[in-house]
Amino acid sequence: MSVLKMGWLSATTTYDGTQLKSEWIQEVSALKGDAIVGFIGPADVPIEHMVDLEDVARNAPIFSESMLHFICEIFDKDLEKMVLRQRMLIAILHETLLQFPQCFKIIRDGDDLYDGDCKLSVSIATSSPISCLIHTGINISRKNTPVLTKGLQDYKMEPKKLGEEVMKRFTKELAEIKQATMKVRPVD
Repeated sequence: MSVLKMGWLSATTTYDGTQLKSEWIQEVSALKGDAIVGFIGPADVPIEHMVDLEDVARNAPIFSESMLHFICEIFDKDLEKMVLRQRMLIAILHETLLQFPQCFKIIRDGDDLYDGDCKLSVSIATSSPISCLIHTGINISRKNTPVLTKGLQDYKMEPKKLGEEVMKRFTKELAEIKQATMKVRPVD
């Protein structure tokens, strides 16, 4: 894996599932290769664009009037490794939120964040013919969601600032992991 590049997309973008494809980040930004981008926009994912087969089986489309989104693409075909990266991204998002007293009740369960019965996030990792991808979204607004949710507005959090901090910490963590693999010698 090369160094993960990061960027912020200033245009409001509706996440509908079609963005979870090879080289979408390169199409919408100047970033080439392994990258993560953050952006703000609604989420409206119909069943036909969903990659989570459990959600498809439950006929559970995703909808939010406003979310902070992250899309990450790494040109590596190891889906298990990408799921581990997805969990790390969620853990970093959780850890970053817990730095604020108003977020102390938020918990992480696998690749989701909750405050009591209220769900805050969605996340999926998948593969494409040439890469692996992650989409993670955290509600900004909880209005009109199909399940009980909370959003960053409930915690008085500024989405862009949070998004940039999470991406910075995620790219740093991946760079440190890469460095750790280069500082050891193999054993017999």
